[in-house]
Amino acid sequence: MRGMDKKSKARILVVEDDIAILNGLLDVLVFNGYEASGIEDGGKGLEKALADSFDLIILDVMLPTLDGFSICREIRKKKPDQGIVILTAKGAEDDVVSGFKAGADDYVSKPFSLRELMVRVESILRRAGKNLGDEEIHIQGMVFRSKTLMGEYKDKCVELTRREMDIIAYLYRFRDRIVSKKELLINVWNYADADIETRTVDIHILKLRKKITVLKESASFLQTVRGEGYRLEIVE
Repeated sequence: MRGMDKKSKARILVVEDDIAILNGLLDVLVFNGYEASGIEDGGKGLEKALADSFDLIILDVMLPTLDGFSICREIRKKKPDQGIVILTAKGAEDDVVSGFKAGADDYVSKPFSLRELMVRVESILRRAGKNLGDEEIHIQGMVFRSKTLMGEYKDKCVELTRREMDIIAYLYRFRDRIVSKKELLINVWNYADADIETRTVDIHILKLRKKITVLKESASFLQTVRGEGYRLEIVE
C-alpha cells in the first residue's frame, strides 16, 4: 500500500523505562508501518537521539539517569527541528507545561488510547519540514521573526518556539475572524482527528501571551473568545 510505504520511512525512537509500556508502544508503531526502536535509560536515550536520525522521539518524563525534560532540552539545542512527544502521568499538568518549556511538540497522558497516541504521532510527522510562519509579522510596534524565532520590541526580545511562531502567523493571517481551537489543531498542529481531547492549544496560548507581555506589558491583542476560540485584535 502506498500509505504504508510512506509511513515505513518514518523512524521513531521511544525512551521509556516501563518495559511493558515500551514494548506496547513499539508493537503499535510497527503495526502502523513505522520503523521503531526503544531504549529504557534516559542517558542512553539522549546519546542515541543525538547520534542517530529520527523523525520523531517519544520521551517518558521519569527515566533512569536522565529525565525526559533534560533530554528534550538537550535535543532541542542540537536538533531544533526534531519532533518530540512527551509521556506524562494522567492529570499532571505541571509536567505538560514543563515539557513544552523544554521544547516538546506535544504530549500524551498515561494511560492513553491508541487513537490518541497515533493522532499525536501522525500530526508531528505530517508537520515535518512544513512551517507556517515564513515571515516577519508586525503588531503594535512588535516584530515576530520566523527566521530567527524571536519576538522584538524596542530593546527587548524573547525567544519563540516554532509552534508559537506558527500560532502567531496563522492568527495573523485570519485576523479578521475568530479561529477555533479545532481549526488550530488541524492547521497548526496538523491533527487528522481534531476531536481528540487535549489542552495543548490552551497551554501554548497561555505561554505565548506571557511572552508577549514581557515584550510589551500593555499588549493585549491575543484574545480568547470564550467557547469559540482565539483572535488577534490589532489596533495600531
